[in-house]
Amino acid sequence: MMYYYRKMTPEQQQAIVEYRKQSHRPWHSPPHWDFEGERQFFISSTCYEHASVIGASHERMTECENDLLEVCGNYASVIYAWCILPNHYHILVKTDRLKELRKEIGQSHGRSSFKWNGEDQRRGRKVWHNCFDREIKSHRHFWATVNYIHNNPVHHGYVDKWQDWPWSSATEFLERVGRETAANIWREYPILDYGKKWDVDPQSEPEESAPKDAETEEKKTS
Repeated sequence: MMYYYRKMTPEQQQAIVEYRKQSHRPWHSPPHWDFEGERQFFISSTCYEHASVIGASHERMTECENDLLEVCGNYASVIYAWCILPNHYHILVKTDRLKELRKEIGQSHGRSSFKWNGEDQRRGRKVWHNCFDREIKSHRHFWATVNYIHNNPVHHGYVDKWQDWPWSSATEFLERVGRETAANIWREYPILDYGKKWDVDPQSEPEESAPKDAETEEKKTS
């Protein structure tokens, strides 16, 4: 099934965003925006051959988001940011139980593969391919990662503004820090070529470019 969010009218997209806000998506840890103590990790996973298996429906997108938040909430003390896209996801967490978290994510992938293949009548299909974690090295690395995660739906052309993508922490982030602070963080910690080429299929998508000028990007948070 094709992923159809981009084909919806602005009114339909706004209705979904408003519904998502009212549904109070689960927060398994308060999103404190400091990162001292335990280590922070940027975790990403993608579907095999970048197929839009997650994006088969809005319900599946939400299911993937809720499962990921629940798993990470069980093994991480803080969930800083996340984003679910039709064929991959990113999440930024603080944890001292990375090995356990990786194992549980793998088990979650197994459960979702079985369920989704049954729904799609595709038994034997390989759903998940790549999953990796990267330790956050510095204050700058941390904020560039937050920006990268929240900007990902914009980068891939699904929406024009961070807060218009329902399956991410962008709205909560903007409400927490304020749009002016978010714009300053964007300028101070640009993503540049962060994550270049890892989450795109080189056969089907153009090479990732550097972000647009700060003035243009600042408007995306307003």
